Amino acid sequence: MTDDALPELRASDADREHTADLLRHAMGEGRLTMDELDERLDQTYAARTQSELDKLTRDVVVPGDAQRVSARMPVRSGGGGSEWVVSVMSGHDRKGRWRVGRHLKVISVMGGSSVDLNDAELTEKETTITCFALMGGNEIRVPENVNVVVSDFAFMGGNDSKIGELLPDPGGPTIHVKMFSIMGGSEITRGRKLTRAERKAKKHLERGGH
Repeated sequence: MTDDALPELRASDADREHTADLLRHAMGEGRLTMDELDERLDQTYAARTQSELDKLTRDVVVPGDAQRVSARMPVRSGGGGSEWVVSVMSGHDRKGRWRVGRHLKVISVMGGSSVDLNDAELTEKETTITCFALMGGNEIRVPENVNVVVSDFAFMGGNDSKIGELLPDPGGPTIHVKMFSIMGGSEITRGRKLTRAERKAKKHLERGGH
């Protein structure tokens, strides 16, 4: 007697990242604690099959959320939104759910700002972010699927761009990032900042899971 059952579908790196996004979204809605999130993210990056990933989100993802979370960065017109993030001899951390104004100015003078757009919404399809660092630093994080156009100038400092493909979503919203640094620096990166547990699990996976 032969076994004609198909083997389980193996999970891809994109599948793991999508599951991780769903779990973070569930934690943001209060369906998971931070400790539970860390535990499930550890299991996510160690998962080998799609069914293993499905089990991790089955009790915390509302039907329809999976498609919504993976959609392009939301744009909700109507004005408003944050226009300034300023740090003077201090630090500023902006993340979570918030509205980004048409022209956001991120200013750091002998301080630092961290701006995370992964859970934010835009007020315009074309958004400008101007980053100015004077003896300080700025960190900007943008979602994986948003279009980004970067220009920069640095004097006795440096700027860094780690965004890969500039225009991954033709027809989608575009963020124009202008970086100006004097004896300081700004950095723009795609994706979410990994937790310690995520970094550990990802490194373990990259080594072949041994």
